[in-house]
Amino acid sequence: MEAVQLQKTALGQLFISSRAIAQVAERSLDECYGVVGLGRGARIRRAFALRRRHGVEVIPGAQGGIELTLSVVIAYGLNLAEVAATVRSRVSYEVERVTGLEVARVEVRIDDVRSRD
Repeated sequence: MEAVQLQKTALGQLFISSRAIAQVAERSLDECYGVVGLGRGARIRRAFALRRRHGVEVIPGAQGGIELTLSVVIAYGLNLAEVAATVRSRVSYEVERVTGLEVARVEVRIDDVRSRD
């Protein structure tokens, strides 16, 4: 299991697993209006990807922090750009709040549009 270093002090180091970061992002998606599920997402394109978990990809940012790629399914009839902007904002805020890590970028990929059944 790979991890992102959060803190290093004279007493030791603190790491957060990429899986834990992905779980925080997933739970944040559950609270986003218009998101009805997670997509499968594209294959991992980068060799340095830390973790892929059900539509959430966590990778180290080039300038520090982390980058998230989210594959989501949106409810039919909603403005896709507005839902994506809300997802980006909500997930970024929650991941930063819970983990203390800077979120450098959040990419939202809409895999499908379907009814809310």
